[in-house]
Amino acid sequence: MSQIQSRRLLFYLFKKHRPFSSSVSANPRKEPFISSASILNNQSPPSSATPPPPPPDVAEQKSWSFLKFGAFAALTGAAATAGYVTYAYTLEEVDEKTKSLRQTPNYTVGDDASALEKFQALLYSTAMKVPAKSTELYLDLRRTIEEHVRGFTEPSADKLLPDLHPHDQNQVFTLVLDLNETLVYSDWKRDRGWRTFKRPGVDAFLEHLAQYYEIVVYSDQLNMYVDPIIERLDTKGCIRYKLSRSATRYQDGKHYRDLSKLNRDPSRILYISGHALESSLQPENSVPIKPWKVDAEDTALLDLIPFLEYVARSRPADIRPVLQSYQGHDIPTEFINRSKEYQRRMQGQRQHGLIWRH
Repeated sequence: MSQIQSRRLLFYLFKKHRPFSSSVSANPRKEPFISSASILNNQSPPSSATPPPPPPDVAEQKSWSFLKFGAFAALTGAAATAGYVTYAYTLEEVDEKTKSLRQTPNYTVGDDASALEKFQALLYSTAMKVPAKSTELYLDLRRTIEEHVRGFTEPSADKLLPDLHPHDQNQVFTLVLDLNETLVYSDWKRDRGWRTFKRPGVDAFLEHLAQYYEIVVYSDQLNMYVDPIIERLDTKGCIRYKLSRSATRYQDGKHYRDLSKLNRDPSRILYISGHALESSLQPENSVPIKPWKVDAEDTALLDLIPFLEYVARSRPADIRPVLQSYQGHDIPTEFINRSKEYQRRMQGQRQHGLIWRH
């Protein structure tokens, strides 16, 4: 009897607590398939119950891209503005126009101002500090760059020659001579390299005119080229000074002789060169001469001596109008013609005076 009761009791308990029974066999749970690629890539299997992980923050990426674009646009605008200002205005003009802007960060109000006014002044000064400092940086950078550029383009000094002796200030004319194709000619050939030839008559020309002029050689060649040539050319010390490329002004891709930097009266300067009108910034002081390229029959230097000696003896108040009167003419030939005409005129006046005396 006890066995029958115990069986009934177990059956009753089993029926009463049926929710705790396993339902795996009745409703098996469907598990997702896992691909072999996911296992190899160490990826977690997708779950139908949980949503996929969210994508990167699109808004954050857009804000970062906008920030980069804004910074690039600001730098481009600043560079374009600096370029235009550099092209349109000189350093002195920019300095003058931005003086009030650069003083803005020092803006203050009086002690009797209200707290609101003081706070507004502080905000204004803080906001204007960046453009003011940027302008100061631009001015300093431009000043430094222009100083470096000026060292290559401007003559090495404002006074290329020392002051004249007081005894010579009212008497001496300055005769400036180009070197290459005027006094000498340098030629290079493969079999012999560089050779320098003296122009016919150059020794007599220098020796004679050194009595009347302060002679200066002004070349656009480097001093390592000029110095040895002058040393061999001028054995008697007729040339007082020699100037090389560092004393020229570099402009439009060429080295020009700037006679205004010689520390001499421009009304008393003559510049002789085979390329006088092309190489000088003061063509009114130029005496053109035929360029020389190893012509043994050349007499151009000797032909100029009478004219130059006459100028030194007559000492005109300003040589520039004299040279202007010879423009378009060969100076030695025109000077001879004028001298003959002057002699004929003087001869006629003397004869006229003799007739009246009789």
